Amino acid sequence: MAIGALLAGLAIGLLTGPGNPADLPLYTFTAGVLLAIGLYGSTHELEAADVRENLRAVVVAVTLGVLLKAALISAVMVLVVRGPEAIVLGIAVAQIDPLSVAAMGARHRMSRRAKTLLSAWASFDDPMTVLLSFYFAVLALRAGGGSGSGTVSMAPDQGAGADFLLTTLANVVLFGIALLVWHLVRRLTVGRRTEHKPEHQPEDRPEDRPGAEGAGTGSAAARRADVLAAVLVVVLVLVAAAYMLVLAVALAGLFVRVGRFKPYVNRAVSGAFLVAACLLGVLLAQGIDPLPGLALGAAAFGAQMVAALLAGPWLVPGISRVDRYYLGLGQQNGITAILLALALEPQFPGTAGVVGPAIIVVNLLHHGANRLLDRKLDVTPPPPPPALPSGREKPEPYGPETAGPETGGPETAGGAAARTSPAAGGPMGTAPEVI
Repeated sequence: MAIGALLAGLAIGLLTGPGNPADLPLYTFTAGVLLAIGLYGSTHELEAADVRENLRAVVVAVTLGVLLKAALISAVMVLVVRGPEAIVLGIAVAQIDPLSVAAMGARHRMSRRAKTLLSAWASFDDPMTVLLSFYFAVLALRAGGGSGSGTVSMAPDQGAGADFLLTTLANVVLFGIALLVWHLVRRLTVGRRTEHKPEHQPEDRPEDRPGAEGAGTGSAAARRADVLAAVLVVVLVLVAAAYMLVLAVALAGLFVRVGRFKPYVNRAVSGAFLVAACLLGVLLAQGIDPLPGLALGAAAFGAQMVAALLAGPWLVPGISRVDRYYLGLGQQNGITAILLALALEPQFPGTAGVVGPAIIVVNLLHHGANRLLDRKLDVTPPPPPPALPSGREKPEPYGPETAGPETGGPETAGGAAARTSPAAGGPMGTAPEVI
């Protein structure tokens, strides 16, 4: 569907010739809304327990890891583009797409800790990348790297350092207000539920907790809490989009949960992705820079390999070689890179024409390299056993037998376990058939 939306936008741009949509009055606000929705969607499904378990690794990955990747990518792009805007391009693709990582998490050979780290890395490096992009965009504009109009900051005339601090402070204040409102909603809901609870009802049921899975089916107070939480998220997204304070939305996603409205959040993220892909297609109709796009995509994929191979043992002590390989090949770009390209297009015309091809290059490299690694490690699951004719006894499942006095039968040298032959007719352990 994303490819279809991209092609539809490209067709609209080529057939109608609407000009550069980045010049429209509502373009920046629309890009901000899409970006805020994507960032909330990247963090609202993270489990706090998993984050706490790997807190040190997550903090290092989204700070030093993002900075290292952005520096490596930008260094390559400076040689290709030869301008201050090369730094902005490098940061725009430094993040990992959390939606794509969700599909990658099913790999057999990755440990649970490695999957958690990659998922948290992908979710938290999005807001970090957005903040860095806006900060360095101001620096690039002051250095003469941009030729467009508009602003990506709340205080573009206060100096680079003051601009960064004021923007960060504004994000923290907005996040604090959202967290306070969410806390009041929860307290109000708990108070009402406790006051009107029948004596026979359990003291605290998981489905009655505000924002919990299944909330909205246990009590009227929990349903009201979900409605208020959804309203809070909508207001937060609109305010953040108006002032480009999207970091506050990503942080709020860790705490403000919408309970029974969670499926609608996922649909909103998917819808924002399709709209962003369509807008990207319209922008790509204005022109594409294939060589910088190829260099940007290759640099982004290589930077993830360097960051994971160097920092992997430090992030996860005792990490296996296979986990390190998969973390190194984990770079994927999607909705955040597209939305950043849309947000930066007014200040740096042509950004979408570089980032768009780079996203395609990154994802092609990702799928090709991971498929080769899968074949190298032979992670393809074994085929199911053949179906038996009716009336015959189903053989024991493949694999080692459960330890016990009845188990028996030696294993082969290659590690395969023995199982009872269907034709043996005796108890388990007799007439073993080696598979």
